[in-house]
This record gives sequence, structure tokens and C-alpha cells, in this order.
Amino acid sequence: MMINFLDGVTAAILAGGLGTRLRSVVADRPKVLAPVAGRPYLTHLLDQLFTAGAGDVVLLTGYGADQVRAAFGDGYRGMTLRYSVEPEPLGTGGAVRHALDLFAGDVLLMNGDSYCAIDLAGLVATARHTGQVGVALAHVDDVSRYGTVGIGPTGRVTAFAEKGGASGAGWINAGVYLIPRGCVADIPAGRAVSLEREVLPRWVADPGIRGVPGGRFIDIGTPESFAEAEAFFAPPADQ
Repeated sequence: MMINFLDGVTAAILAGGLGTRLRSVVADRPKVLAPVAGRPYLTHLLDQLFTAGAGDVVLLTGYGADQVRAAFGDGYRGMTLRYSVEPEPLGTGGAVRHALDLFAGDVLLMNGDSYCAIDLAGLVATARHTGQVGVALAHVDDVSRYGTVGIGPTGRVTAFAEKGGASGAGWINAGVYLIPRGCVADIPAGRAVSLEREVLPRWVADPGIRGVPGGRFIDIGTPESFAEAEAFFAPPADQ
């Protein structure tokens, strides 16, 4: 009998970003609905979750929430879609904390403006085995846009460095996490919270964060990287 490591896990996608830097190319819709390879960008993330065996997905919406719900409704490829709508911009951490009541167990969280080719079930299994928060890592040629992640010899994250502080090749936070529900509950409620700047650095010490290397990575947050997304998601030439 095949084990589904996503059993008991609620997937969640941060889908409420304003997409300010993309206004010059996508001005009439939220970033997750930007057309990439002929369909809304969000479908690429949902397809990844479907392939991994996810059954329940919470879309963490804010700006353009009505448009996202109108586009996707209550389901996608057999997965149940539920919605959390932030009453005001709450940041990445605040948006997750606002949806706490929708999470029955651990949370597989994905940024809504990036994609990392990673074995999601493997990320979940690794994090659960160690009892730590799991974070997907991507190796890029230039870390200056993203900031770097320090990794110890066992794979434990030792530090997150702000973007602009280093350049050259290295490991970055790829925006995919396995977060125990208790850690979500510990995020301050009722205010804007940055997961990257406020919460992750605190979790480095307790309960610890385990880095899990992934494969290809793209962030569609700028006009330049958005233009590259067409080729990134294009099917192989032999298909």
C-alpha cells in the first residue's frame, strides 16, 4: 500500500499579493491570475500539489480575492479549494496566521509568485521526521535578489541573510514550507507579520528549520522574470 505523506496536511498558497512590480505587464488582475503558458499562474502550483497527492488547499487571498474565487470556485482537479480572505494586508506570516482555523494539521505552504520543482512529499516526510519546520531550497547563479540561506552539515538551516548582502551562486529560500500547526498558532495574530523577516529567523533556533534542496526555480515577481516564465513552463520539445 502506497503511503501518501500529504495525508493530514493542509496545503496553502499565498495568493493575496498586490504584485506592485508587475503592474506594467499585469494591471487588471492579482498576480496569481497572471497568464503564464496560456493559463493562470496559480494553476501551475495547483498542478504540483495535485501530482503530490494533496486533497485540501486553502488559498490565502487579499487583493483581488473575488477574482481568484470567480476563476477557481470550490475545486480543482478533484482537490477541495477553500478561501481565507485577509481583512487588510497582513504580510506573509499574518496571512497564514489569519487562516489558522482552516488548518486541521500541518501546513504545506507555498508562495504564490514562485515555483520550485521539489518532491513535496519528500519535504513533508523530512520535516516530520526531524520534528522541524521544512523549507525548500533552490540553488541560483546570483543570490543578490533573494538573500542567502546558511546550511549546516546535517541540513539544518543556520541563518537567513537579507537580500543585497551577498552575490554570486548559492542557496536561497524557495518559498515552499512544511509548518507544524503549533508553529502557525505561535505567529502573532491581528497584525501584519513578515514570515521571512520576523518568523523564520526565530524558528531557526526553535523548533529548528530543515533545508530540503529542490530543482528548477523561478520567481515571477518582476517583469523580467515574468517574461522568462513562458519558457520555464513550456513543455519539452519532444512532447
